[in-house]
Amino acid sequence: MTRSPSLLQAFLPLAVLATLLGWAVYVYGADASYGANQVSLMIAGGVAALVGLRNGQRWAEIQDSLVHGISLAIVPIFILLAVGALIGTWVLSGTVPTLIVYGLKLLHPSFFYPAACLICAIVALAIGSSWTVAGTLGIALIGVAQGLDLSLPITAGAVISGAYFGDKMSPLSDTTNIAPAAAGSELFAHIRHMVWTTGPSILIALVLFTLIGLGSQGSDPGAPSLDTLPSVLGEQFNIGLHLLIPLVVVFALAMLKFPAYPTIFIGALLGGLFAVVFQPELVVKLADKAELSRPMAMMTGVWSALADGYKADTGNAAVDELLSRGGMSSMLNTIWLIFCAMGFGAVMEKTGLLERMIRSVLNAAKSTGALVTATLATAIGSNAVAADQYMSIVLTGRLYRPEYERRGLAPVNLSRALEDAGTITSPLIPWNTCGAYMAATLGVATLDYLPFAFFNLVNPIVSAVLAYAGFKILHTTPRANVVTHP
Repeated sequence: MTRSPSLLQAFLPLAVLATLLGWAVYVYGADASYGANQVSLMIAGGVAALVGLRNGQRWAEIQDSLVHGISLAIVPIFILLAVGALIGTWVLSGTVPTLIVYGLKLLHPSFFYPAACLICAIVALAIGSSWTVAGTLGIALIGVAQGLDLSLPITAGAVISGAYFGDKMSPLSDTTNIAPAAAGSELFAHIRHMVWTTGPSILIALVLFTLIGLGSQGSDPGAPSLDTLPSVLGEQFNIGLHLLIPLVVVFALAMLKFPAYPTIFIGALLGGLFAVVFQPELVVKLADKAELSRPMAMMTGVWSALADGYKADTGNAAVDELLSRGGMSSMLNTIWLIFCAMGFGAVMEKTGLLERMIRSVLNAAKSTGALVTATLATAIGSNAVAADQYMSIVLTGRLYRPEYERRGLAPVNLSRALEDAGTITSPLIPWNTCGAYMAATLGVATLDYLPFAFFNLVNPIVSAVLAYAGFKILHTTPRANVVTHP
């Protein structure tokens, strides 16, 4: 017979994980995600499994939960591989260098950060995908920041802030549709209700980026200068606005609500085609196969860019570092991290440890402000434990929905809280699928950009403050017959 876990048992795997992750960061620093974090997650998952076995669960059940949990990450993993391929072919085709050259002409260091945030916000709002924005515009903006000798962590923070604002407020976004479905609210009512927490949060973020940008002029003498970088890129690539067509195609497909994986992979293949047409000598050079015929060498060059990315050899070390990026192989470590994190989250859920922790939090939430804050904290904790924003939104919504109904709180209050924490904080956790994706795509460690993802940090705080103030908390008729805990 299976026994319910105790509160101590529920928190034991988390305590083990927190200890091991802290040790890993202390010893390995920024390299912790290249193996140490994965080991920490597997050990903590093993502790959770032992607790489940102690409480009467069978190993076969726990093993099945691992398979199911990892299966939830399959689509994000294929998206990651597609983004790696896209980065490689878009550098080879000249698409990324073109974006960098024109970006250097249009964006001044003093307003670069707020402009980057605003551009990503507008595009993400239009297409409903933070991942697509980060994998396209984000990559280019990181390159422009390098050219302007600006901070890459701050740039990544601006990209993520804007991308997640647009993703959260767009009716095309999957999370924006999942949250009201989990809470029982209506889509556009949910979006309207989010304006009260999301609007002030993005304004605060833009003000902070503007203040930081006022003092940004660039100073590293080792970096390629604003004057020389366009000429160096112009010597290596055929630059032109026509090379932005792959970017336009990707955004068009996203607006037509094509799934993210085929959209991005089509962009990667289109980049390879553009490389063959407009950068043929670079493609042949990347192939590095003198014995091959020219057509075969071109195919091999594109193949290499898809698999292992672009390897620059300009004679300028800073430019080579800027351009040597991408390839499916560059995402393999991130995929390793996702596998371990999703496995840990799956075991925590299957053994009932996650639900037991949430019940203890719910019991302490007496006021409406405390209930909303508990919802926010649970969604953030679920992002850390389950390692996936979708699981965070659905699981938290499922567990809290009866309590909101019992207290006579409108479903939009719950759906807003799910997004204010579940969606927004996912890229701030290194082993979460979103945090791992953003770090791998932008080339900036999660803990490096975290202090500058102002929108993502501010939004949950604004949500909690407004909840305690009772501002825009909508009510319905209480339902006394609803059971408090599922």
